Amino acid sequence: MNTAPKRPVTAVILVAAGSGQRLGYGMPKAAVPLGGEPILMHALRGIVAAGIASQVCIALPAGEQELRRLCEDFRLELVDGGPLLTMVDGGASRADSVRSALAAVEDGTEAVLVHDAARALTPEPVFHRVVQALAAGADAVIPVIPVVDTVKTVAATEGPAADIAPELVTGTAPREELRAVQTPQGFKLSVLRQAHEAASGFDERQAAAVTDDAMLVELLGVPVHAVRGASQSLKITTPLDLIIAEGLLEGPLGARWVEG
Repeated sequence: MNTAPKRPVTAVILVAAGSGQRLGYGMPKAAVPLGGEPILMHALRGIVAAGIASQVCIALPAGEQELRRLCEDFRLELVDGGPLLTMVDGGASRADSVRSALAAVEDGTEAVLVHDAARALTPEPVFHRVVQALAAGADAVIPVIPVVDTVKTVAATEGPAADIAPELVTGTAPREELRAVQTPQGFKLSVLRQAHEAASGFDERQAAAVTDDAMLVELLGVPVHAVRGASQSLKITTPLDLIIAEGLLEGPLGARWVEG
């Protein structure tokens, strides 16, 4: 007898409103080509292929018409039973974009995954692990991978050496306790909405300190669980990241089918 918990009705918020300045293409990051098509399309296809979403809500750069057209064309490609595709204008910050997308999530949704379009090669099993943890009762779930580098804490150097060595090591973090965090990050919809409502009153300093949705949920005192991520779910931020992603796509099995 199958005793697996019932999967919640799930929406995926795809954050694709970044400027992409560090990539240096002079266009939104989601529009930068990867393997012959925009980064956004790889991310969209990965979500749909995972089969976990009843709705995909895409936060795009405000006024960006070409990406919106690509999403419209992709919607026409979906066969019956595919997820509802919704497009919204993103905001000035990532949190603003997520809040805009949350407002467009369909009634009846129980869980929401927030995924960065820049992690366009995330393998399907990662989506499944996050949703399965939500189905098992977790309120918040993030995919993580072990940190392989030694990590130091630093402070600004003072005195005559500051110009040559501007930072001073203050400690070494215990690597066995550290994890690098990826997306999709999964939440009960009510929990994520509550977290973003609380954050809407943050001042500029508080807002700048928040780097992902899990941090907002942690501030509510909600436990955040971790599942295994994947090494190929890298975030495409710099030209080197793009080169690595191209190499993964050209591999013998394709990036999405190799489990990290």
